[in-house]
Amino acid sequence: MSDTTQAGASRRNFLKLAGTAAPAAAAAVALGGHEAEAAEPAGPHKGLADTAHTRAYFDTARF
Repeated sequence: MSDTTQAGASRRNFLKLAGTAAPAAAAAVALGGHEAEAAEPAGPHKGLADTAHTRAYFDTARF
């Protein structure tokens, strides 16, 4: 019987923590102050390489 009460108590504590952590995380993001910027791709290529596979994909993806 004590096993079920300990498991129930841990689930209850988890839900309490999850309920308070979500608003705190949203507040931290809102108060961050700056926007994230995308990093430049590493290497000489930017985007997809122009290969036969990518050309075939783009040909089949057209509607």
